[in-house]
Amino acid sequence: MSDESNRPAESGTSQTTENRPLGFLMDVRLQVSVELGRRRYRISELLSLDQGAILELDKVAGEPLDIRVNDHLIARGEAVVVNDKFGVRLTEIIMNADRMGGLDLMEKSS
Repeated sequence: MSDESNRPAESGTSQTTENRPLGFLMDVRLQVSVELGRRRYRISELLSLDQGAILELDKVAGEPLDIRVNDHLIARGEAVVVNDKFGVRLTEIIMNADRMGGLDLMEKSS
């Protein structure tokens, strides 16, 4: 009969990482995309498209663009041109408290 309560805790358990600052994650790369709009199409509709066809989207001209990180909506903004390249000026940051709940993303200064 084994007594699991006498076993030493495994390294990397939630108890040891729970309060660990997450600053080490700051170098992780994430996919950022800017979404003009969405719409569902049937496969038959997509297969009938030719060069020059226009895909109509659900957003009205002038509505803010959605900024997504790893497909999660994090902000909205407006299109701008910077040095002949597209950019996005952030007009709204969407901070979901539940998603960020309790994360210590920066080292605490004492």
